[in-house]
Amino acid sequence: MTVPKNEADDGRPGGDGVALKPGPAPASGTLQAVPAAPALALAGISKRFGSVHVLSGVDFDVRTGEVHALLGENGAGKTTLMSVASGVCRPDAGTISLNGTTLRPRTPRDALRHGLGIVHQNYQLVRNMLVAENLHIGWEATSFAISDSRLRSRAAELGERFGLAVDPDARIGQLSVGEMQRVAILRTLVRGARTLVLDEPTAALTPHEVDQLFTAVREMTASGYSVVFISHKLAEVLEIADRVSVLRGGRNVATLPTGDCTTGSLARLMVGRTVPAPERQPARIGPAVAALTGVHAVDDRGLAALHGVDLRVHAGEIVGVAGVAGNGQRELAEVLTGTRRLTAGDIAICEVSLAGHEPRAFLDAGVGHIPEDIGSGLALNAPIALSASMRRIRRAPVRRGLLVSRPAMRRHAAQIMDTADLSDVNPARRAATLSGGQAQRLIVYRELEASSRVLVASHPTRGLDIAATADVHRALLAIRHEGVGILLVSEDLDEVMALSDRIVVAYEGRILGGFERPDFDRERIGMLMGGVTTPSDPSDAQGQAR
Repeated sequence: MTVPKNEADDGRPGGDGVALKPGPAPASGTLQAVPAAPALALAGISKRFGSVHVLSGVDFDVRTGEVHALLGENGAGKTTLMSVASGVCRPDAGTISLNGTTLRPRTPRDALRHGLGIVHQNYQLVRNMLVAENLHIGWEATSFAISDSRLRSRAAELGERFGLAVDPDARIGQLSVGEMQRVAILRTLVRGARTLVLDEPTAALTPHEVDQLFTAVREMTASGYSVVFISHKLAEVLEIADRVSVLRGGRNVATLPTGDCTTGSLARLMVGRTVPAPERQPARIGPAVAALTGVHAVDDRGLAALHGVDLRVHAGEIVGVAGVAGNGQRELAEVLTGTRRLTAGDIAICEVSLAGHEPRAFLDAGVGHIPEDIGSGLALNAPIALSASMRRIRRAPVRRGLLVSRPAMRRHAAQIMDTADLSDVNPARRAATLSGGQAQRLIVYRELEASSRVLVASHPTRGLDIAATADVHRALLAIRHEGVGILLVSEDLDEVMALSDRIVVAYEGRILGGFERPDFDRERIGMLMGGVTTPSDPSDAQGQAR
């Protein structure tokens, strides 16, 4: 990868490219070098929302040519700090400097003009438009009269120049997550960003795509770019970052070279205590509690999403589904919980066919569901107590005859909320007022309690910090030990490998292969996630059923 430094696109007046700001000049002669100003420096940043102090005098900087990781629990202030830096919100106190110039950006566009760009988790791309069109939309260097052919050729030139190869003729919706990320990073770079904020950049990438991203990041920083790396994956932070800062309770509690850190020490800094790893007892495998046979289904657009899937989940085991988002995992989870109809095939819970039945029949059969879209699992405009108890509305003691006992519902809701560490939340509030992490915990523990035979857990720890994630992992292993069969869907391969007794890989609506613990092979799993098969890959039958 060859990253451009200070040159413009073609040196001609009115050229298509972006002139990049020069970095600090090197020291020369025998004079003592003057330390270069940080690429980004935040000093004494404070921010309050109402009576809540989200940030309290935070100092943070990233030097030219370094990767500085930013860690913290949910609510620690990471997002707010970067929102202040990028002009999304104004600080109550403190200063912001970019390359030694103090400023107060009014908008993200203003911050980008000064060299700071953020690549968000959702990439903010237009899925039905071409890569070339996404790169140029809203870019001041794009002429109103530019031709389609010039859009494509310039996109290819920019991809080659920045070492982020993209197909300018591909539609965003056709790309893998890693390819979409490259487009999002490239779009930010060509608009003049010299300091990049990458927000959870590896959350949905295959291992191979993570390696590609890290290679690109290293070569960018070697060419004078700077990166703020926000992540919950501590091992990756230690691999890619030069320094790490930890926020806790809106304060910067430590800034350290990564060489002085371990995953354990970082976890302790984040939560203020040691976070023990969940104990994993040997599996006690029972009979199949869920069986899919020749299952076909379509997605929300009516396009084929599952193609003849055969899969068994046994009592007392966790079957992990590894795969990049959009390869049929969502449809698989919804089929197994009755929220999506089959177009062919059969599904049985404890040997009873439920194909064509309503979701209520799956609930009555003991199937719980942590949905991919947490909002769909809540009654957003009703009290939180209703969302906490909705799985028990038709059962005693909440249901008494034809009526719902409100005192019993409140007691049950209080139990769920206490288990979910939400005992300080008013259950009379609307569920829509819950934060993302609070909503996630509420649904996870509600569904854990409702699952007597099968739990379909889609991204159960998405958006949770390290301590809450460890608690959820312990709870999943506990109900597995009690004999519940769990289908775990997650884009986090580390999570899948840590929890699963068996892993299957989903690719384009099919199960490509499977792996039994302890014979998990990270490299081969990652290759299958990208659709690459070899003669030595496990057979479908191995991964789907014993």
